[in-house]
Amino acid sequence: MFKLKAPFKPTGDQPQAIEKLTKNLKNGVLHQVLLGVTGSGKTFTMASVIERIQRPTLIISHNKMLAAQLYQEFKEFFPENAVHYFISYYDYYQPEAYIPQTDTYIEKDAKINEEIDRLRHATIQDVLTRQDVIVVASVSCIYNIGSPEAYQKVSLELKPGQKIKRKDLISHLTSLQYQRNDIDFRPGTFRVRGDVIEIFTITGKEIISIEFCGDKIEQIMKREVKGKDFEMSNVKCQMSNLRLFPAHFWVTPQEKLNIAIENIKLELQEQLKILKEKGKLLEAQRLEQRTKYDLEMLKETGFCHGIENYSRHLEFRKPGEPPFVLLDYFLHPHTNDSGVGARDFLVIIDESHQTIPQLKAMSNQDRARKETLIEYGFRLPSALDNRPLTFKEFNEKVNQIIYVSATPAEYEKKKSGKKFIVEQLIRPTGLLEPSIEIRPTENQVKDLISEIKKRVKKRQKVLVLTLTKRLAEALSEFLVEKGIRTQWIHAEIKTLERPHLIKNLREGKYDVLVGINLLREGLDLPEVALVAIFDADKEGFLRSETTLIQIMGRAARHPEGHVILYADEITKSIKAAIKEVNRRRKVQVEYNKAHNIIPKPIIKAIREWPFTQKKKEMGPEFWVIKDVKLLEKEMREASKNLDFERAAQIRDLIKKLKVKSEK
Repeated sequence: MFKLKAPFKPTGDQPQAIEKLTKNLKNGVLHQVLLGVTGSGKTFTMASVIERIQRPTLIISHNKMLAAQLYQEFKEFFPENAVHYFISYYDYYQPEAYIPQTDTYIEKDAKINEEIDRLRHATIQDVLTRQDVIVVASVSCIYNIGSPEAYQKVSLELKPGQKIKRKDLISHLTSLQYQRNDIDFRPGTFRVRGDVIEIFTITGKEIISIEFCGDKIEQIMKREVKGKDFEMSNVKCQMSNLRLFPAHFWVTPQEKLNIAIENIKLELQEQLKILKEKGKLLEAQRLEQRTKYDLEMLKETGFCHGIENYSRHLEFRKPGEPPFVLLDYFLHPHTNDSGVGARDFLVIIDESHQTIPQLKAMSNQDRARKETLIEYGFRLPSALDNRPLTFKEFNEKVNQIIYVSATPAEYEKKKSGKKFIVEQLIRPTGLLEPSIEIRPTENQVKDLISEIKKRVKKRQKVLVLTLTKRLAEALSEFLVEKGIRTQWIHAEIKTLERPHLIKNLREGKYDVLVGINLLREGLDLPEVALVAIFDADKEGFLRSETTLIQIMGRAARHPEGHVILYADEITKSIKAAIKEVNRRRKVQVEYNKAHNIIPKPIIKAIREWPFTQKKKEMGPEFWVIKDVKLLEKEMREASKNLDFERAAQIRDLIKKLKVKSEK
């Protein structure tokens, strides 16, 4: 059962929103909108609805940083339930591509974040085995991750007393893509110590010890693992049974793998014939060489680089059939205390005005790139079926949806109809929409510095929005030179590091964050009193009515919330945004008067983000050393000791000292 735990009860217009949304869901309404202003407690409303309807829930966000914030909030609201974070597991991703004009082949280059990969496996395993599950996901949840049926079938079930030879269990673990490693014991590996096989589960949550007595399992013990350093608990728990899931997605049973390999060979022969008929002999040779190498790897190890491109064959799907995505795991019948049953789950699309366009666009972009690869002999035509869902396919897999946004787009409004748009415009704290003013762009940086200093004196925080990454970085560096503690933030900062920067702002390590569009929807920063928007009159996606309202909302959680638009003309978007903000402000003012409410600041705990990489701290002594030769000696010493991170930090310090001396 979902059990909501919160230190407060629904207030303002939250009770009516919760009531309406729940009633509509129970009455079978498929589409509805929660139009909630910034700071009105939309997340609490969503949590309350989940508790009332008691259904597994998938929450989709367009922004990984916002997804991280939502994940933390839902984890606090439901401490006893399975709350998961499911995003793309790449720190860096360059898709495979070919540019015919310059005959340039770009090989797929990706850096997988192992921590995120573990979170994805933990998500899948709980979705398959539990009813009380909430998944906060980015739009990557509509990408192919393999068949839930295969993932569940390939899993290994073990019990004490079970007859199985030790060498056979080792063979099974290898087929599940677990790697034997007796030295570097980490998630996704196992080690053998006499009659004991220890398995570090792919989720990184526990270490399983399987003790043998001859050809029989004597007992299965479990130890929990916590933290990024994988600290093992000393407490051992005995297990009556163990279900071990694969260490990779796209793990196919051996008998099916052999059939899939034959089908891939057949497709290869057909495609080679087509290419040769067109006179594309080079392309045919390339395709044959690449595919045969992949098939050899699949045959020998059950895995190959780019295995996802063969997913249609591995999953025995027909050409054009939709791939298996996270939604299929929600739809997959699962075993629970009451037996096996189909699932009825809820989908919540957060910041829908941004998320829906992303969901719509992903499939077309993917197809265009793959068609070129196929035409020039880099991939088989079946690679087209390793793709995200089309928007039509997405809608076919979901049932009831709640669109959540302060600025819902026409699509959501039309799907829901006026009757099912539920407004939540009252902030329980009485806080008003921020005051707004427009200032000329001339001397805007000088003016901004003056405004920042006023806020810093009051221990308030500032967000600055620019149009480009280069400008965000340049402005941030300039503000630092002027003695203002500033940090830039944009898409190039690693996913798991972004929440850490937000935390640093809230804790006072920075006073200003400069960004582009990561500082818009949903970010909950009660300390921010000023939002400054550069180039506010540049009409377009980053300065539209919707975007401006969202940006202004970042200052709506502070009693002195204020927005400065640096612009030389009042555009249609500026005019419309100010009009809507003033309408909402009026609603709150009237509510405050009627209930004798004096606006008060939001008190929000600063959470420890559980997935942030902890960097090794350089001793403070290095920051006071000004002798470049001494630092270079220390850098070489660190490098010699294989402490490359420390060496890199000292190198960066040397660079700064050299730049200063040149000035």
